[in-house]
Amino acid sequence: MTTPLQKTLPYDPVAQRALPGIQPLPPEEWLITDEAYEGQMALRDTLLADHRDKVLALDESAREAALELLDLVLEQAYPGAADSVTRPDGVTVPIDRDDPLGTIGRLIQEDVNILQKQGDEHVLTGGVMCFPASWTLSEKFMRPMVRIHKPVTVYDENIAKRVQRLFDGIRAGKPLWRFNVLGYHDPALHQPRTEDAPRNKKSPEPAGYLRSERQVMMRLPRTGAVAFIIHTYVIARKDAPPGALDT
Repeated sequence: MTTPLQKTLPYDPVAQRALPGIQPLPPEEWLITDEAYEGQMALRDTLLADHRDKVLALDESAREAALELLDLVLEQAYPGAADSVTRPDGVTVPIDRDDPLGTIGRLIQEDVNILQKQGDEHVLTGGVMCFPASWTLSEKFMRPMVRIHKPVTVYDENIAKRVQRLFDGIRAGKPLWRFNVLGYHDPALHQPRTEDAPRNKKSPEPAGYLRSERQVMMRLPRTGAVAFIIHTYVIARKDAPPGALDT
């Protein structure tokens, strides 16, 4: 399947920002539908049908949070939906409350992860990750934040504490967001990679594609879990903003 590419980003990828680059987000803007919707959703449907065990995981402890998130997705994107919804691309998706993350994965472009506080850290207790950028859900599932970021060398103890304070401070109705910018030679959206086989970033050729994740962090008001919501953009070099692929 041809990778559906976007041509624009809804933010400036070269804007200077202090790490971790967190900004407040209007509550109504946590989901986006963009020009690559039809192609991305077709790919999501295929991955969830043919490779479900690789792109979806849910611990029973996170089921109520997943159901709450499904309700919020329906309220935001498909208000009034009952038994099924018809997506903007014309595909009808049944609302299966026995499979909340699988249903979410077919309703929106975004990947979602659920993190719940266990002890002193938030743990990844559920996720539907169709478009991983060089990591695998199975290696991160039921792991705390520090372990999730292996093998990111810059994610040291100081940053871990800052990130944990950030997650502790997220308030219901006050979502936060950030973005990253990566240069890729392969435009494929589904790029799982194990921790023992990290992505080789060195190449004599310039990256042909800009890959950027718009990452939203949102407190679920009823269960108190944190939803980490990722909208993935892949843009060809010729369409990338000036300077975005210079690093």
